[in-house]
Amino acid sequence: MTTSRKEYDGVLRRQQRIWLELLVKISLVGAIVALSFVLVGLLDLERISQGIPDFFGMLAEMLPPDFTRAKDWIEPLIDTIAMSIAGTALAIALSLHIAFLAAKNTTPHPVGFWIARMILNITRAVPELILGIILVAAVGFGTLPGVLALGLHSVGMVGKFFAEAIEHTDEAPVEAARAVGANELQIIWHSILPQVFPQMADVAFYRWEYNFRASMVLGAVGAGGIGFEIIGALRLLKYEEVSALLIVVLLMVTLVDTLSNFLREKFIEI
Repeated sequence: MTTSRKEYDGVLRRQQRIWLELLVKISLVGAIVALSFVLVGLLDLERISQGIPDFFGMLAEMLPPDFTRAKDWIEPLIDTIAMSIAGTALAIALSLHIAFLAAKNTTPHPVGFWIARMILNITRAVPELILGIILVAAVGFGTLPGVLALGLHSVGMVGKFFAEAIEHTDEAPVEAARAVGANELQIIWHSILPQVFPQMADVAFYRWEYNFRASMVLGAVGAGGIGFEIIGALRLLKYEEVSALLIVVLLMVTLVDTLSNFLREKFIEI
């Protein structure tokens, strides 16, 4: 009985210590979150209470939506879609090469592995909006800097997911290919790509959805597309036109998401 009592007390003390450590961690995270709320003004109730009526006042100015320039938005919409597709395709083309270097089971040398990982980290760290500003200054206004910004930024995330998918492939088909004398390129083509293709297709279509939304934001820095029309209407205080543009954007985002889901299911079935 004494031994059982001691074991019970020991288990109880360990459980109490675990709960105490968890409480300390939660308190620390809560303190950091509260500090961030203070720093960004989220707890400034006076300012928020003053801004709420202005916000609803602006919403009232957006009604009814003004679609009189709807025909003029067709070309910017096409530019936005083309920008997202081209940027995603550029990212996939670059990511495929880097991903095999960044995967431990396919990289030819540790130096190549670390260089590839560094490239993915750098491209992922710089937001597409910052890249857009830099590229607009370099190549001028239009969709070209938008495509380059989307493509280069997407390389970091797409390449990371591609590399992780490659690292989690089953080694049995790879060993079987090596056993029959296949070289590294043949192993990648016949043993690795068939395994990771569904995951790569999934990532590619998700990234296209993201890039479509991001391409509208890039319009704010002069990269063209429907985002440029929204910024122009906001600067001219044409709020009724802004609401119409937002409705068009909402419809296009829904269409892109639906199409992406459809294509993703078809590619995963392959």
